[in-house]
Amino acid sequence: MSGAAARAATVTLRLARHECTLYSSLLRRLVLRRPHGVGPGDTAVGYARGQLFTVQVMLFVSVVETVALAFLIPWPLVHAIVLAIDLWGILFILGLQAACAVRPHVVGADGSLRLRYGALVDIRIPAGRIASVRRERRHSARGLLRTDADGRAELAISGETSLVVELTEPVVFRRPLGRTATARTVRWYADDPAAALAALTAATAATAATAADGATAAGGADAPSAGRRAEVAE
Repeated sequence: MSGAAARAATVTLRLARHECTLYSSLLRRLVLRRPHGVGPGDTAVGYARGQLFTVQVMLFVSVVETVALAFLIPWPLVHAIVLAIDLWGILFILGLQAACAVRPHVVGADGSLRLRYGALVDIRIPAGRIASVRRERRHSARGLLRTDADGRAELAISGETSLVVELTEPVVFRRPLGRTATARTVRWYADDPAAALAALTAATAATAATAADGATAAGGADAPSAGRRAEVAE
């Protein structure tokens, strides 16, 4: 298989998997109503509200189009095909919003950070690589995910980001169509940036305190051992 054919197959597979995830997310939203990938002690950070207005407009337009074409198309076969496409489009939009709702960003209990957009984007940042995080609102019209050669990435919702995390070293992640990218600075959006910042700051501080306590305990345990070794040497 040539490189182009392999690339096309990979993209097709990722898109098919993504669409299956949309429908499973819609089912999860309706039945389970609990977020995916959020464990005990973790904090879910929502971002789906930021695109709710856009989704509502798309749904309204799709429904109006479906109803209008039902009256305008006189041929039964063509009408059935168009109706199926329109209903698929409505289901796709609902699934996309559901995927974003049930797959929020996650602040881990260990201070790690997981940034997501439905099933399309999943950026995992270990706690040890987080140098700083701050609130900074920025508007951009460059799509969902943008990266540049300087190691900056933007994960925007409706063209907006509200937080910035600076890293001590780059993280590697996959773009929506499968290509890998790296970033050392990540701009991202949260519905409640103040709460997200507080949760990440608290988790990072707790992890640092635990590590410091462990180091102190280890140092205290080593001191008597050193004393005993000195006594034996004498």
